[in-house]
Amino acid sequence: MPFTFHTHSGQFCKHASGKLEDVVKQAVAHKMLVLGLSEHVPRSRTQDLYPEEEGLTPADLHTTFADYVAEARRLRAKYAGQIEIMIGAETEYITGDSLEETKMLRLQFDLDYIVGSLHHIDEMALDFSQEGYADIVQRFGGDRTAMFKRYFEQQYELLQALKPEVVGHFDLVRIFHPYDDGVADPLCESDEVRRLAVRNIEYAIGYGAIFEINTRAWKKGLRDAYPQRDMLGEILERGGRVTISDDSHGPGDVCMHYSRLLGYLREMGVDRLHYLSRGGGASEGSSSGSRVCVLEKASEHEFWAANGIA
Repeated sequence: MPFTFHTHSGQFCKHASGKLEDVVKQAVAHKMLVLGLSEHVPRSRTQDLYPEEEGLTPADLHTTFADYVAEARRLRAKYAGQIEIMIGAETEYITGDSLEETKMLRLQFDLDYIVGSLHHIDEMALDFSQEGYADIVQRFGGDRTAMFKRYFEQQYELLQALKPEVVGHFDLVRIFHPYDDGVADPLCESDEVRRLAVRNIEYAIGYGAIFEINTRAWKKGLRDAYPQRDMLGEILERGGRVTISDDSHGPGDVCMHYSRLLGYLREMGVDRLHYLSRGGGASEGSSSGSRVCVLEKASEHEFWAANGIA
């Protein structure tokens, strides 16, 4: 679709690639309407740095984030006549301090929006590797139901504390689950896990969040984009607002799997998408100074034809 609100670049994220400006150029080339920039918020503990960040310090990450915001503002001004750029950040909830740090960071840099994502369960990285995921399963004694419950409990804490405008990859806890043949999915098998997930959905709908349909799940081998169709169905059934994101990690990922996305949107009956904007558009309320706008008849938008997608 003509927007994404979940993007990264190698310039400011060590597990991504390319320059931030090249991400913008690709979005312009794809004739996007709005581009949301959302580099990760900096982590403040040395033990939370990733292997590719070896040699860096938490202070370095904070400097990098400040540099990101400055570059994003420069690019917003430079490309103002070609695309609307929203400047945001993606959350990291590792400890309780992470949430307070994100609140202060948002105020310090006057961010347009936040992507509320949970990448850790009890301080253990969930999506970094399949081995790390298996370690979390073992931390819960092999009880995946308990693991999934903890994920949705921590996600609820994040939603309550930050009220992010965009809920990122809602069921990321499933990221490596499909590789475990014959292992039951707690979201399908456990009423309690599903109840917690639905509670989170209803809470986010209540304060006006938008749920992203995140195409990066297809790169990870999942059947559907995040959230998987059962959770997307729960969102839609309750009148939740949805947008789309590519979760790009470099210029080459911009609009990743959007060719597949159109069919999925049609299959799920989604023809109304929402997006954030600082300016015009049919509005459905506002959030932190950013307008929530609606795009009707999304499957008929000229974006698809312009990108050779039918």
